[in-house]
Amino acid sequence: MNKEIPTFTVGTQDNLSINVLTPEHFTLVNAYEIRNKQHLACWEPLRDSHYYNEAETKARIMSHYQNYCLGNSLHFVVINTTNKEMVASCNFTNIVHGVFQACYLGYSIDVRYQGQGIMYDVLSECIAYVYDRYDLHRIMANYMVENKRSERLLQRCGFEKEGLAKSYLKINGHWQDHILTAKINPKHDKSPRQQIR
Repeated sequence: MNKEIPTFTVGTQDNLSINVLTPEHFTLVNAYEIRNKQHLACWEPLRDSHYYNEAETKARIMSHYQNYCLGNSLHFVVINTTNKEMVASCNFTNIVHGVFQACYLGYSIDVRYQGQGIMYDVLSECIAYVYDRYDLHRIMANYMVENKRSERLLQRCGFEKEGLAKSYLKINGHWQDHILTAKINPKHDKSPRQQIR
């Protein structure tokens, strides 16, 4: 299967482009991860010093790209085309077809770009692309209970709460409870559901 490499702009922000992550993005990704190491630490697994070195970063990017080519995941990088730096990431992992037709959504944004509405625009574009390109039925996104930014963002994007998972993921060295949410492809969503509050 030939893989297209889509690139599109972020809403009305013409200086931001969304690109499928490829090995060519190594320098931008490495700089982004190092620059936001402290900012992202409380929302991610513990990272040892090797995680940020050149070889590890290149291997991780290559693995993501190979999984993209296989149709198993899709990692996007958001690039500021004015100053040539990465400002955010958005990924759809564990893509499953068949009767499930679902995946998991993850994302992050540079600390300097928070609060500008960028992540909402990015998710809107990427989710629409994934629904159209992969014809998925469900996109799942889970967040730590205290992560109010993610809660508001996902609600704004149309994700609905489906439950609470106790000790769901080991984040920053500690097992954390997570709120489970999902968004159903509007093309497939024909039946009313009661939202969990």
